[in-house]
Amino acid sequence: MPVTTIEWIDGKIRLIDQTQLPQKLVHLLIDDVDRLGEAIRKLRIRGAPAIGVAAAFGVLLGVQHADDREAFFAALQKTTHFLRNTRPTAVNLAWALEQMLQTVRDHQNQPLSEIKKALLEKAMALYQADRDANRRLAAHGATLIPEKANIITHCNTGALATVDYGTALGTIFHAHAEGKKIHVWVDETRPLLQGARLNMWELMHEGIDATLICDNTAAFVMQNHRIDLCIVGADRIAQNGD
Repeated sequence: MPVTTIEWIDGKIRLIDQTQLPQKLVHLLIDDVDRLGEAIRKLRIRGAPAIGVAAAFGVLLGVQHADDREAFFAALQKTTHFLRNTRPTAVNLAWALEQMLQTVRDHQNQPLSEIKKALLEKAMALYQADRDANRRLAAHGATLIPEKANIITHCNTGALATVDYGTALGTIFHAHAEGKKIHVWVDETRPLLQGARLNMWELMHEGIDATLICDNTAAFVMQNHRIDLCIVGADRIAQNGD
């Protein structure tokens, strides 16, 4: 079963430090917003869905100790401004922060305890929505993978990019779980080597047959090994499929 990348446990964020992979699997327990900001900037956590959930959990971190309304709203403003600027181009991060802010607006006339409860429920809903969407996507995508498929991948779109299952790479996990015999050619994905460090680690973790290649070899492999399909991720897919 694919690993869990991020979760909320007893008022703290537990996440995999992806900069330590593939040499070792290290979990960080983060209890303040500054440490979360550092984790996002340093790519200890990465991938649009995972960063979005991290932002929602970050709001919980920032406001959980505020014990009056003035302190709460000051902490909320400071936290959301800080997190938004850790990765200004990350769409999921800004989207998740807006979801949390809208939750506060919807409950602003309620007692502080109810606002905090609503924020926790919203963050957990975003977490669960990512888990559910990934599994549905994987099930649909797996129908496109033939038996004995040779697949080439680029970048990392597995569990490490999401909450715990993956998007594009999740389709391979699902097909493998169905018993399909699959071989994956993994582009190293320069310059950060998300393929070499992360895709290979995830595929090995799942016991899926895989071969690591340098990016320059992709065309050669396609020409000589009859690649059946290429599975990659994209930051955004338009409604028309673009």
